[in-house]
Amino acid sequence: MGEGSTHTPQGVGHGGREVGHVPVLLKEAIDFLAIRRGGTYIDATVGLGGHSYEIARRLGAPGHLIGLDKDPAALNVARARLAVGEQQTDWPEVTLLHRSFAEIANDQRPATIDGLLADLGVSSLQFGDPARGFSFQAEGPLDMRMNPQAELTAEQVVNQADEVTLANLIYEFGEERRSRRIARAIVRSRPIRTTAQLADVISAAARPMNQAERRIHPATRTFQALRIFVNRELDDLRVLLEAAPQLLKPGGRLVIISFHSLEDRIVKDAFRDGVKQGHYRLLTKKPVTATDEEVDRNPRSRSAKLRAAERI
Repeated sequence: MGEGSTHTPQGVGHGGREVGHVPVLLKEAIDFLAIRRGGTYIDATVGLGGHSYEIARRLGAPGHLIGLDKDPAALNVARARLAVGEQQTDWPEVTLLHRSFAEIANDQRPATIDGLLADLGVSSLQFGDPARGFSFQAEGPLDMRMNPQAELTAEQVVNQADEVTLANLIYEFGEERRSRRIARAIVRSRPIRTTAQLADVISAAARPMNQAERRIHPATRTFQALRIFVNRELDDLRVLLEAAPQLLKPGGRLVIISFHSLEDRIVKDAFRDGVKQGHYRLLTKKPVTATDEEVDRNPRSRSAKLRAAERI
């Protein structure tokens, strides 16, 4: 899903690289995976296929790459990118599956995976399409579903949840201190049908009081909270992290790229617990972050944090 990626729809270029698409922390992720030729690897958030392509290129013909994503549109882009590699003679088997990584334990036998990568968040394919409703930068329906087949939309949450529930989820998933004020304004302004309407309601209710608050749009944290809630992002992450020790072979690598403190805290705690239980050896004492050069090329990489562990 790759929140730090950038995407424009010009198509796939030479070497399987899509013009305009830059996977976040690509070199670091590949280095920590320490890809074994002929192994079996999972890209749990295949997104637009940037990380997957580089994994496949190193696996070679005996290997197997399994890519998962909730978003069928992203899978189509990844499929086109990886098809470029299929023209090569030394190319692994590639399986792309339309599903959440929370279902991963149902699909794989224990101790069969050499490495697992998850690049969390939202891709710019999703952010950049107003019809998906992820961004307040352009007007669109209040959708926010990564999987368009899922039942719950942000519009349903915004217009049907009671004020206390709204305030709690905005505070919990958006870390928004003004959650009660925002929830009250939302309830009073119903019905709210578009991203622009919601952003205007939030902006009026939560005007920045100091310079620190002025650095980000007043609606940023509320939109994050709704997106996380609608897509069960933190619940799914916990399920993935719980399943990972059983799936990985001894020596297998787990690499997670997160984009906000809620995700990073869950990953950090899971890795710490895994060490205590004798599952893991930590490869990153502190999270790895993007270089200044990468941030200049791709500003969204600024918030990316990579943590990695090895199965004992």
